[in-house]
Amino acid sequence: MAKLSAKIGPSILNADLAQLYTESQKLLDNGADYLHLDVMDGHFVPNLTFGHPIVKCLRGKIKDAFFETHMMVSDPGQWIAPMADAGVNQYTFHVEPVKDVPLVCRKVKEAGMKVGVAFKPGTPVDVVCDYVNFVDMILVMTVEPGFGGQKFMEPMLQKVAWLRENYPLLDIEVDGGVGPATIASCAKAGANMIVSGTAIIGSTDQAKVITSLRDTVNTYIN
Repeated sequence: MAKLSAKIGPSILNADLAQLYTESQKLLDNGADYLHLDVMDGHFVPNLTFGHPIVKCLRGKIKDAFFETHMMVSDPGQWIAPMADAGVNQYTFHVEPVKDVPLVCRKVKEAGMKVGVAFKPGTPVDVVCDYVNFVDMILVMTVEPGFGGQKFMEPMLQKVAWLRENYPLLDIEVDGGVGPATIASCAKAGANMIVSGTAIIGSTDQAKVITSLRDTVNTYIN
């Protein structure tokens, strides 16, 4: 039987974006399993970050790392082809603005990327029942999407636990306020893919934090 694996994906949102390549490579050198790239359009969320040209430039320097783009955008379908061209491995989009989630999932897979779907804290978890068979991963937001450094929303872990109970082998990601103080709760609930921004980026020993997060998850999964 397949087993889940713990994966730590630092969010570069809180990094020095003027040093994006250097910061990203440093995270990978310190043990990150993948990079979590937050893409915001200023419409779906009230913040603006970067788009596919920046991702493509980053891919030009970092050839082999797994890139996940977290698409906090109003029209996820619009950016599938550009992000695939930029070298993205997993395209994670929010369900809230999408009328036909399975259609977008199919287009993402046809473009050669893995599919992740995300939902905001106010969205009921059971909406995933309609399309879980189309996805590779579910992202449970543990803050409101849009800005880094927010306070962790503990009640969201009930969604993680429900997903893990109903889909034992599904990759489940948590994002928002996750760090050494909250990782045990996330792992106990069943999350195996961990997005952590401030706690890793701001640490003087990134490798130690990444290892600690991974070890905690491995304590609880499988």
